[in-house]
Amino acid sequence: MAYTTIKKPSDYFNTKLYTGTGASQSITGVGFQPDWIWFKVRSETGNHNLFDSIRGSNKILQSSTTIAEATSTDLLTSFDSDGFTVNTDDGVNGSSKTYASWNWLASNTTASNTDGSITSTVSANTTSGFSIVSYTGTGSAATVGHGLGSVPKMIIIKKRNSATGSDWYVYHVSNGNDSKIWLNQTSAKGTGTHMNNTTPTSSVFSIGTPTEVNNSGDTYIAYCFADVTGYSKFGSYTGNGNADGTFVYTGFKPAFTILKRTDATGGWIVADNKRDTFNVAGKFVFAHNSDAEQDLTSSHTPLDLLSNGMKMRSSNLTGTTSLNISGATYIYMAFAEEPLVGDNPCTAR
Repeated sequence: MAYTTIKKPSDYFNTKLYTGTGASQSITGVGFQPDWIWFKVRSETGNHNLFDSIRGSNKILQSSTTIAEATSTDLLTSFDSDGFTVNTDDGVNGSSKTYASWNWLASNTTASNTDGSITSTVSANTTSGFSIVSYTGTGSAATVGHGLGSVPKMIIIKKRNSATGSDWYVYHVSNGNDSKIWLNQTSAKGTGTHMNNTTPTSSVFSIGTPTEVNNSGDTYIAYCFADVTGYSKFGSYTGNGNADGTFVYTGFKPAFTILKRTDATGGWIVADNKRDTFNVAGKFVFAHNSDAEQDLTSSHTPLDLLSNGMKMRSSNLTGTTSLNISGATYIYMAFAEEPLVGDNPCTAR
């Protein structure tokens, strides 16, 4: 059984769906003041727009592109006590268009962190295992403090000030410290020195000299995640190519998950329990591209979001949207709707 110190996961992560108006509007019901918001228009093609409280509400990055950080007051206006305010841009608030927003709480504050050889600015939540880290590269192997007090299992890093050498680097514990994989691409895992072949510790993560993580004078943002029993999980599984697909134990009922094939080409597939309120879950968007939301088709692998994990529900489909190819390796990140055991135990649906 899995136990957790987090009795209500939605105090730290929450998906909020809404419909755009084309005029400034405040979205409430998130349940906290978010520090990181990831937006995606669902009803049409449009890039993912990511904002965090360290960079500021007017600073945009896009997981589906390699653009440098841009400044705009037409998208996110503010991080609010129970949500956020969006302005008129179609990327977050086009008239009658539908949107998903995924919201994470860090600390609502920032602090200077000197644990690493590079001084970083950090907003960290040690309870939920999430931190936002800003730093400037040196061009030499270094360490960066992340503020979690526990070992990160997944780190997403983006160079902010230039589009040159600016793929979204992802460290995932299941890939190892000598790997590279890009959030904005479907390519398989490769070999890289981005983590300087060093596993993160409870205080710092290491960076080598690749420009995606540590070019001299360039500025970077990192999103760091640690496993929290009953709330978050970062792992891997092997597909079985069967309609009675692979079961992935998380120890909680997932509210949100991103999954990616790593041994060959595969998309970053995003599912959640708000866009799919009952099983099977088949409404997907793809973190690596601008496609509109796609519903369950014969070319996609649906999955069940269960009380204690995820179960793939397809036979041996091929292509970048399959999650259950026989013998294929996949990584995932998942956050809880409810813990399996605790004051608010979940039930199967």
